Amino acid sequence: MGKPLIHWTVKAALTSGICDRVTVNTDDIEIAEAAQNAGAEVPFMRPPHLATNEATTFDVVEHAITTLKVAPDYIVLLQPTSPLRSGDDIRSAFALIERTGAPAVVSVSAFDKPWPVLRRVEASVLNPVPEPSRGAPTHQLNGAIYIERLQPFLNTRSFTPPGALAYEMPRDRSIDVDTALDFKIAHAIALECAGLFHDNA
Repeated sequence: MGKPLIHWTVKAALTSGICDRVTVNTDDIEIAEAAQNAGAEVPFMRPPHLATNEATTFDVVEHAITTLKVAPDYIVLLQPTSPLRSGDDIRSAFALIERTGAPAVVSVSAFDKPWPVLRRVEASVLNPVPEPSRGAPTHQLNGAIYIERLQPFLNTRSFTPPGALAYEMPRDRSIDVDTALDFKIAHAIALECAGLFHDNA
């Protein structure tokens, strides 16, 4: 995709026009520099105790709010592993939470596997996953957008509090880059839809 993953998320946040500040939280110097080059603030480096597998995203965001001494109306969490989410997606998700008064809006995509093929592996034994109501559409969190009002966030310590609404994104823009294969797929989609992501460049 020609640029670090963090670049695309910073640009999407900036072009969305809904964020008073775009800050990046990291313990990696190279990521911090790439984020600043893309236009984000990096007001501090993530402390070691929050750069562990035990630290939760809630812990990281709560620490940022406390350190920055801010009390925003909304928290917008955009993970860099979702580089194909656009500024328009963020705007639309924000419009949904404003219009409805919901405590939170999270992005989802249609589940891409038929339920009959799903199995849970427990002690090497394949067990069927209970099927949802017949005909009911199934979706999964795609990790691209979390928007939440401050108090529900602090009260529930969750980005998906009771009453959270879903903002559906198409599957081709819901790639979550966790592996080299995911990156290749995201890169191919970005090349195919270059015009769609022009504003994020």
